[in-house]
Amino acid sequence: MVFGFVVLYFLLACFVVWVALFPEGRELADKLVQKFRNAGRHVTEGGATLSIRTLSKAALFSSKSGGAFRQGANWIERHWWSVIFGLLLVILPPVGILIFSSGLYLDGFSTDRVEINSQVAELLKGEQLVPPAPLPPDIFASAEVAQVRPFMQSASRNWQLLDQEFSQRVLLAFKIMREKHGYEMAILEGYRSPERQDMLSQMGTQVTSAKAFQSYHQFGLAVDCAFLLNGKLVVSEKDPWAMKGYALYGEVAESVGLTWGGRWKMMDFGHIEWRKPGFIK
Repeated sequence: MVFGFVVLYFLLACFVVWVALFPEGRELADKLVQKFRNAGRHVTEGGATLSIRTLSKAALFSSKSGGAFRQGANWIERHWWSVIFGLLLVILPPVGILIFSSGLYLDGFSTDRVEINSQVAELLKGEQLVPPAPLPPDIFASAEVAQVRPFMQSASRNWQLLDQEFSQRVLLAFKIMREKHGYEMAILEGYRSPERQDMLSQMGTQVTSAKAFQSYHQFGLAVDCAFLLNGKLVVSEKDPWAMKGYALYGEVAESVGLTWGGRWKMMDFGHIEWRKPGFIK
């Protein structure tokens, strides 16, 4: 169908150029106009002959149309290079698209559901994962943790304060990281009060640029996480083992529908959040 329209369009363009540039074409066009004018005198509609006045108007219109056509043809003859260039601009793009886009037609989309992995499928079926036991407080008081994540001792790691569906996604990410990649994960901070958010934002953008209620932490929809290795937290972004883990962690988090802070301009590798509609605009 498309090919037929393109061919018809091309033939029409060739006819217009022939009429505009060659005397034989103009003679044929004049004959066609004359036949049209003669036929107009004998047109009947519903068995009644058209009035002489109507025919006169039709003939006058045909005469004016023929004169206008000849004037247009003369103009085209004087500017034939411009006409050819314009026709090429009009004709070549659709012809080029037709020739070179044969492999770009979209097939009908499939409605088959593609599961990311079997563990995600189990979660969607209703499997409820259980949060791990709380870690000893002194683990969060080390010098390494304090340097990278200040005030961690007073941070909340209460799973019950998180959005229930979000916590299940985080637990699923932890499970995949442990069983598939061999990384044990721990929460550094979950829910964060508006007062604590303002306090951290006053420490500078190297900590956070979000003020109260500008972070998903205030809605229980964000967590900051790190790795556990030999009973210690590994939060350094200079550790090759940890950086490999963060890359895997980002992929896993995104596979369960979460946003990973490692893709931000000011990267936050341990941060994941669920941008649930209706909370932050």
